[in-house]
Amino acid sequence: MNSITPVEGSISPRIVLGSTSPFRRALLEKLGLVFEVDSPEIDESPLADETPQQLVTRLAGAKAMAVAKRHPQALVIGSDQVACIGQQILGKPGTRDNALRQLAMASGKRVTFYTGLCLINGTTGTTQVACEPFHVHFRNLDRQQIERYLDAETPYNCAGSFKSEGLGIALFERMEGDDPNALIGLPLIRLIAFLDAEGIKVP
Repeated sequence: MNSITPVEGSISPRIVLGSTSPFRRALLEKLGLVFEVDSPEIDESPLADETPQQLVTRLAGAKAMAVAKRHPQALVIGSDQVACIGQQILGKPGTRDNALRQLAMASGKRVTFYTGLCLINGTTGTTQVACEPFHVHFRNLDRQQIERYLDAETPYNCAGSFKSEGLGIALFERMEGDDPNALIGLPLIRLIAFLDAEGIKVP
């Protein structure tokens, strides 16, 4: 049975974040909302011939739907993210060797992060879905720079092998996109618009 972690108390309608990511939880806390978190526990394998945009949109919806089944009267947020060079997906490296390869591949290139967002109103059945892109232009990095960065942050559970909210910012030449929060994993500007459509005002 999945555990539910209350962040503050409860409101009506309740808001549930369908994610175990501490980064998404921290982002949502910035809005000052009362919410709970619950793990979606879905199969995140990509489908054949699925584009990165299609993948994150589908998985964000699947996460929200899985959690909404357990919270039928809540507003449920689902999100998913991939990093890409062109249409090649860079997953979470898992190991230092994979992270070295990913950052060497990203050196001097533009990496696009696609973040899928879904908000489901369990009471009305209304579903809002979006895919937010955010682009990061990497500096030309030599192996020593990459090694020093990996020693400092060990970002092996992060798509693209870096933490933009930390020292990873030193790897970038510039960034472009509508919402820098999307790079970390939850596009707050779009989420605020979704919540507004459901009568939740921020602030």
